[in-house]
Amino acid sequence: MTHYKSDLLRLLDERGYIHQMTDAEGLDALAAKQVVPGYIGFDATAPSLHVGSLVQIMMLRRLQQTGHKPVVLMGGGTTRIGDPTGRDESRKMLSDETIAANIASIFSIFSQYLTFGDGPTDAVMVNNADWLGKLGYIDLLQEVGTHFTINRMLTFDSVKLRLEREQPMTFLEFNYMILQGYDFRYLSKEMGVRLQMGGSDQWGNIVNGMELGRRMDGAELFGLTTPLLTTAAGAKMGKTAAGAVWLNSGQLPHHDYWQYWRNCDDRDVGRFLRLFTDLPLDEIARLEALQGADINEAKKILANEATAMCRGADAARSAAETAAQTFEKGQIGGDLPQVASPAEGLRILDALRELGFAASNKEARRKLEEGAVKIDGEVIRDPHHLIRPTGAPVPLSLGAKKHGLVTP
Repeated sequence: MTHYKSDLLRLLDERGYIHQMTDAEGLDALAAKQVVPGYIGFDATAPSLHVGSLVQIMMLRRLQQTGHKPVVLMGGGTTRIGDPTGRDESRKMLSDETIAANIASIFSIFSQYLTFGDGPTDAVMVNNADWLGKLGYIDLLQEVGTHFTINRMLTFDSVKLRLEREQPMTFLEFNYMILQGYDFRYLSKEMGVRLQMGGSDQWGNIVNGMELGRRMDGAELFGLTTPLLTTAAGAKMGKTAAGAVWLNSGQLPHHDYWQYWRNCDDRDVGRFLRLFTDLPLDEIARLEALQGADINEAKKILANEATAMCRGADAARSAAETAAQTFEKGQIGGDLPQVASPAEGLRILDALRELGFAASNKEARRKLEEGAVKIDGEVIRDPHHLIRPTGAPVPLSLGAKKHGLVTP
């Protein structure tokens, strides 16, 4: 682990946010001596962001926690074009009214994570439609276009991917990287922003903006990216078989949001606690060292902390109670269907059949392959898995709505 002078880089490093930096020494020195305004850009294509954007939101939170100024850039202008990064096809056009409504809805998420206001370290939200919409086409070509070469633009992954797959890329989308670079230059000139952060797939766009600011204004700017975040199982963060894990409660109920964290892979618990909660690092080290069934306690703490931060303490409490009642009330009052296990244990295929969750072994195997079967919140795929209740009933679930108990 590198020894940084600034609280900002020390915190980001300790909690696992840093992938690449353009000038670590320069940024560290700057953050150690003054307030650094830093920004991240977000699309306004939906009324909510999802868990895939949460690392970026937490980065802005860490910026503010260490005495710096977070700038949330909403892409009201660039949303009308569409970021081609990682996409095979053009995005559908949204009306100005829809984009404005999406931005207003997304603000409510950021207000949970950041303190907004007029102070030197208070967060602000800006919309690039405010300046991109005023750019005249000839002015843009003259002022900005001369600093971009087609040769370099063609080397960008977002462009190469489309061309290699022979997917059409419109001239409109080709302009996206120029406008994104202009955003950094504008924020640097008008608001003193010195740092742009983003996911590792944004590295080229960030460097572009830094170079544009240097060429046009002689500005010294910095870039920092986070690792591409996938689960231990290799899945993309924020996506499940059931769909996106939305941050807004209007798009996803509290209980489902809580369950997303509760059901994470054992191997992800420590990393997620560092990235997505404010728990102290020594407490996280203790929790991630838990073994066997005890790791479920760490997962509940992760679910409580992540839900409280996103949805509020009441939502976290209510979701945890709902989860407990689903199983514990069944254990006490016998409300849930039950099947008794022989002393040597019960095969999971038999348990699914006897609880009425599957009509045959073939159907039970299919459900296992789909990842729809959970034991005490853990996805089980092995058809030979043996359930051995020791002292207390074991909760068995199929999907989100079918729950049963395997009793000793």
